[in-house]
Amino acid sequence: MTPAEAASLGDCVEAVPPARDLAALPKAHLHLHFTGSMRPSTLLELATKHRVRLPDALTSGRPPQLRATDEKGWFRFQRLYDIARSCVRDADDVRRLVLEAAEDDAREGSRWLEIQVDPTSYAVHLGGLTPTLELVLDAVREASKRTGIGMAVVVAASRIRHPLDARTLARLAARYADRGVVGFGISNDERRGTTEDFAPAFRIARAAGLASVPHSGELLGPAHVRVALDHLAPDRIGHGVRSIEDPAVLAEVVRREITLEVCPGSNVALGVYASALQVPLTGLLDAGARVALGADDPLLFGSRLLDQYAAARHVHGLDDAALAALARSSVHGSRAPMDVRLAMLAGIDAWLAAAPS
Repeated sequence: MTPAEAASLGDCVEAVPPARDLAALPKAHLHLHFTGSMRPSTLLELATKHRVRLPDALTSGRPPQLRATDEKGWFRFQRLYDIARSCVRDADDVRRLVLEAAEDDAREGSRWLEIQVDPTSYAVHLGGLTPTLELVLDAVREASKRTGIGMAVVVAASRIRHPLDARTLARLAARYADRGVVGFGISNDERRGTTEDFAPAFRIARAAGLASVPHSGELLGPAHVRVALDHLAPDRIGHGVRSIEDPAVLAEVVRREITLEVCPGSNVALGVYASALQVPLTGLLDAGARVALGADDPLLFGSRLLDQYAAARHVHGLDDAALAALARSSVHGSRAPMDVRLAMLAGIDAWLAAAPS
């Protein structure tokens, strides 16, 4: 570096206002999938353990190149996801994934994590739906004790399976509503299945006091968000970013105080938006939407929760007060116990009150 370059860099550093450490900001993480939370190194070790051959896209050390806005692109994404999922085959694998997810979140300031899992995907290796869910819940309790962060489970059905399967999962989730399950959702390709057909499953879950947390409004536009609003009575919406394309739909989301689990990294990775700057985070916030940032599937998208807050600061220009407001929204949108919520909110206030470093 030349003296002139060093001087120029020094000027830039002086021009940047001091900022608080985002990893020290208490936050809740409401959108993280079980398989997608896996560390790349863990995937390699589990593949070796179970003699699963991984494609180059999962062994290169870099996030795979994805684009899911067409059927071919989604098929490739789903294929990679299914291969990774096939490496989770025994109780030790489950406990490892849950513990590592908790450890990674704890390092990034997450004080509450709701991890989403479809027990169907693992039941064939773990003895059935009920034993699988009980194992996950036991792993969550153990990981929470070891890491000090609160944890809970969202049971998710798949849009590519029959709605009757979703009802089975909803009944299972309802049985454990007071034992670590806090929500019921539906995921996979929004373009598959008929959303209205899953309404009975969500009614079962809501009757048990579980949060309704369907995916909607990422691959499909605001009309699909409207369908979710009309038939699934969501407390939160996974993604929901494209509600901004219809002011009436977004106004209804705001009126109902529905939390949008916005995952900028996955929006860009899947080709919904060409760049992080195009993710309508500030537009949603300006409209009064309650937003909770999430990482979705760090294994495939290459970014974790802290990266989403960093993008909010450096790409979207949010100051520390706005970042603290995002963290508060994540707390309010969570199903954390009241004492945990109050402690997180107090921690957010303390973070904002402290002098920037």
